Amino acid sequence: MEKIFKCNKISKGSAKGEAMVSKEPILFYHTDPETGVVIEKEHSLFERSVKDKIMVFPAGKGSSSVQADGLYKLSVNSTAPKAFIVKDLDTVLVSCAIVMEIPMVNNVEAEFYDVISDDAIIELDADKEEIKVIF
Repeated sequence: MEKIFKCNKISKGSAKGEAMVSKEPILFYHTDPETGVVIEKEHSLFERSVKDKIMVFPAGKGSSSVQADGLYKLSVNSTAPKAFIVKDLDTVLVSCAIVMEIPMVNNVEAEFYDVISDDAIIELDADKEEIKVIF
C-alpha cells in the first residue's frame, strides 16, 4: 500500500529510503560522525544510526556552529541522512540542508504524521513537493 502527501520544498532534490521518526528536535552534533549513531543519551533515537534515513522530526536544536559541524562531519563520512521532513523550520537547519544538498520539506499534510512509522519506505521529491509513503 502507498499514499502520496503534499509538502513544501525547502531544499531541492529527491531521496528514497527508510523513515526514521523522532518526536524530539535533533542536534546532529550529538551523532558519531563515523557511524551516524545518535550519542545523546536522553534522546529517543539514542544508539540508532541516522545514516541513509529519511528523517522525520519536529525541528533542529542547538547553535549554528555545532549543528553545521555535526551535519558536515556526517556528510564527509557518508553517514548523513538522505533527507529531512520537518514541522518547524529554523535558519540553521535550512542553511545546512541547502549547502549540503540534503532534500528538505515541511508543511506536510497532517495525516502524514498519523501514518508515518520507522518501518515505512519514503520516496521524497522536494521539487515536485510530494512524499510517497510505502507501507
